[in-house]
Amino acid sequence: MHKKKLIKEQNPKERIQNFNEVSYGLSEEQAIAEASRCLNCKKPLCVQGCPAEIDIPAFVMAIKEKAYKRAADIIKKTNNLPAVCGRVCPQEDQCEKACILMKKGKPIAIGYLERFVADWEMENSKQSSVDSNQIKKAGTKVAVIGAGPAGLSCAADLANSGYKVTIFESLHAAGGVLTYGIPEFRLPKKIVNHEVKNIAALGVDIKLNYVIGRTKTMDDLRAEGFEAFFIGTGAGLPHFLGIEGEGLNGVYSANEFLTRINLMKAYKFPEYDTPVNVGEKVAVIGAGNVAMDSARCALRMGAKKVYIVYRRSENEMPARAEEIEHAKEEGIIFHLLTNPTKILGDENSCVEKMTCLKNKLGEPDDSGRRRPVAIPGSEFDIDVDTVICAIGNGANPLLLSTIKELKLGKWGNIEADENGKTNVKDIFAGGDIVTGSATVIAAIGAGKKAARVMDEYLKGKKC
Repeated sequence: MHKKKLIKEQNPKERIQNFNEVSYGLSEEQAIAEASRCLNCKKPLCVQGCPAEIDIPAFVMAIKEKAYKRAADIIKKTNNLPAVCGRVCPQEDQCEKACILMKKGKPIAIGYLERFVADWEMENSKQSSVDSNQIKKAGTKVAVIGAGPAGLSCAADLANSGYKVTIFESLHAAGGVLTYGIPEFRLPKKIVNHEVKNIAALGVDIKLNYVIGRTKTMDDLRAEGFEAFFIGTGAGLPHFLGIEGEGLNGVYSANEFLTRINLMKAYKFPEYDTPVNVGEKVAVIGAGNVAMDSARCALRMGAKKVYIVYRRSENEMPARAEEIEHAKEEGIIFHLLTNPTKILGDENSCVEKMTCLKNKLGEPDDSGRRRPVAIPGSEFDIDVDTVICAIGNGANPLLLSTIKELKLGKWGNIEADENGKTNVKDIFAGGDIVTGSATVIAAIGAGKKAARVMDEYLKGKKC
């Protein structure tokens, strides 16, 4: 049985009419029953599978004993974003995949248990009302650039180590992809805001609308006394296919489409003055979580038909199985083994059709997935009036172009080792700006690793 059957969800026919959270989470009774299944292994492989290094058996045992505050404290020793991770972390490929009970096909639902604990704490614990600007930390000044999951994780760990941390965020809200990318029905923004406030309460100063590379440069920050820097700006430059017609009206990058809906609240138009034009027939190119988010948002924004257009088969889809299943339940139509070759417009330069080729799968490529091979003569058209390109993002060069000494890879990403060290001794980096588009939990793990080596670097300077 798929673990999602453990929890109640909104009915698909009802939820496509709203942006409320789809999954309701575990009841207390369910959480205790699920925690009671844990074998409390002497060598817990699940911990090895967790990038946030959570002591999973300890917090699960605390749930079993109804010691929910203790469970929350255990999680937050290493993860300052538990309510986020409990919702969007792909546990099925990490901690749950490593669970010994996986051999019987039913691992502990670690993600749902983490969410249960985090939600319990939000409801039962008083959040600190301390303004981070009122906390006078006397420690060494450290700058974190980007308030996404990597930056928030790094900042929290550094603050707990006694450093005076300032996060510089270019947007008008903290959270990065958690705020602008992931829809409300998967990750309510009140959850993100709560976790960000908890990190600010550690003494982290978060400066919004602050574009490092424009508002100030890294050299400006050095002159102000900052002694180390973590770059966690994510991958915010959208990729396109490079096919004819991508400049037509009605073609979006998933980045723009989701930012308008999530960060700028287009789903609440006209309460929020952010229009987004969604036609009746929408094609989303790609099959990752971002593509599923875009397709499901388009449906909720009024589209009558929404297509996922993907060049490989379902077996190669990078999206979480749960997200694919939710999309199918909601009526998203999947055009698989299909490759767009041209977008056609009408006399007003608005999208009218998309020409595609059918594929077959060939030999595996560098990713390990079977390469799609076009079938000659298989062209066909799909009638659409909106096309959303969700095939990934690259590194935004705005900041990086101002740090001439920083070594970049061939795709413009920062070159850093597994601990976040770059070729510039006081600059560290992690998350999508290093790896390219990846998971939230991978970014959190990268932020944690970088915080450790930054601490070592700064202590070494004082010797």
